[in-house]
This record gives sequence, structure tokens and C-alpha cells, in this order.
Amino acid sequence: MELRELQLYLHLCRNLHFGNTSREHHLSPSSLTRVVQKLEQEVGASLFERDSRTVKLTAAGARFRDYAADTLERWEVLRRDLQQQADVLTGRLSIFCSVTASYSFLHELLDQYRSRYPAVEIQLHTGDTALSIQRVLDEQEDIGIAARPDRIPEKLTFRAIRSSPLIFIAPRSSSPLRDTLDECRKQKSALPWERIPMVLSESGIARDRVDRWYAERGLSPNIYAQVGGNEAIVSMVSLGFGVGVVPQLVVENSPMRSKIEMLDVQPALEPFTIGLCVLRRKLSNPLIKAFWDLSQDHIAPGAL
Repeated sequence: MELRELQLYLHLCRNLHFGNTSREHHLSPSSLTRVVQKLEQEVGASLFERDSRTVKLTAAGARFRDYAADTLERWEVLRRDLQQQADVLTGRLSIFCSVTASYSFLHELLDQYRSRYPAVEIQLHTGDTALSIQRVLDEQEDIGIAARPDRIPEKLTFRAIRSSPLIFIAPRSSSPLRDTLDECRKQKSALPWERIPMVLSESGIARDRVDRWYAERGLSPNIYAQVGGNEAIVSMVSLGFGVGVVPQLVVENSPMRSKIEMLDVQPALEPFTIGLCVLRRKLSNPLIKAFWDLSQDHIAPGAL
């Protein structure tokens, strides 16, 4: 059996979903099924119980999972020792971040990392910031760019890189919503928040703070749409679908920034602190530690 097969197996053990594992590793479900069948043949026992709806580990599957995790961990220890002896970093580093992070502060950090360690293969995956921490905890990624949660999981270490205000944004284009905002501004009256259509994140730190902001006023948000990713919120707001809440950093780097405006809403939401998250035990990995150490030079003034 190969290390790649063990990595696929462990990923499947974590999420128990053939489709998800296939997509994450860019192979067809039939190819993944063949890998599992090959492992079962070599082990001489069934590793999963499968029906049309569920996938469960067998007792043999659980024992083999422990073996696979131990084997991969021992391989990483050996590889790290050999790399340290050779004084050259090689291998693969997986990073997950939002689109905005990929071309803002992460761009310069990656450029410096590649210059210093050209033999390291970097896998950059982009998506909703709200997914970063869980993907690191599930060991789908080595490093995540995430918003700092109110409580950081014990297994995780977090380094703040930048702080950004969490702001309300509205469309500049003509629309019924724009008319409402202009009328309230003209009359110097408060916005009717219980009627304002909102475009919000499906989950995550920003959504939690918006929900808390409404609850403190005894209101519930009038949700027009729930989306994954701050960039999608900015896009929908620019089209006049509603008011959104995103980090100001996203607006500053958005191609849609001329089509939206930032609302002066008081009291303001708690700022968004963005940084790197890594499993504590993985900081012993030279590839990850090198990236972590390099990030120290990229902490912006005022980062919380």
C-alpha cells in the first residue's frame, strides 16, 4: 500500500463520505472505491459498512485507521529528520484562505516563502473564511487563514496578522432599498432594520456578531440571502439585493467597491481579527514552522 492510499483512507474515515473525499482529492468516486477495495484485499477484512445512505467504519476499519495515522506520522517524523540533515526543505504545504486573503497580505508572504524554499510544493485552496478552522482541525489543510474565534480550540494555535473593521455595506445603484436609505438619511431617522433586506454569511464569526447585534435590539434580521464567502456578499449587495456585513478589508480589495458604500452604523460591530491557524503539534513540521516564523514579519500595526 502507498502513502497516498493511506491519506485517502484517513480522509474518508474523518468525513465518511465517498463523494466529499473524491472531490477534495480530485479523483472520481470509482477510483476512490478501487483504492478502498485494494486496501481491503491487502488487509483481508472489510473496512467500511456501506448502504445507500450511510458509511460506517467496521472494527477492522477502526484498527486500520490507527495504523494508517501512525504510519503517516512516523513517515513525517522521518522525512523531517532527513530534511534537517540535508538542510533543504522539500515536500507539500497545504493552505486554505479566502480569495481576498490570497491576493492581499498572503500574496507577499507566499512570495517570500517560495523565494526561500523553492523546493516546497504549495497547495492553495480558496473558499469561505468560516471553513478555515474546521479544515485545519480535520487535517485537510496544514495552515488556515481565518478570523479569530471568541474561543480558540485547545489543539489550535492562532497568530493575528491584521485587524479589520466589520462594516455594513449598501448598494449605490438605484433601487427601492437605495430609496429607503436615502429617505432615512434625509429625515435623519434610524434605519428600519427589521425591514431592511440583509445578505449575510451562512455561518462564522461575522454572522454570529450580526445575530448578536440584532438580538441586543430585540430584532431579527430580514434575511434576503445567506451565502458562503464575503466576496459573494459584496457582489450581491452591489446588485441592490440588500445590505451586507463584511470586513472592510474585503471591500478595499473588491472590484465592486465603487458600486457600494459603507454605512455609518452605531454601535459598530467588533472588529474582525484575521490570522494564521495551525495545529499545535504540527508546528514541529519544518515546512509549517518556516511559514509560521516568516509570518511574524507580516503582522500589521494594530493587529489584535
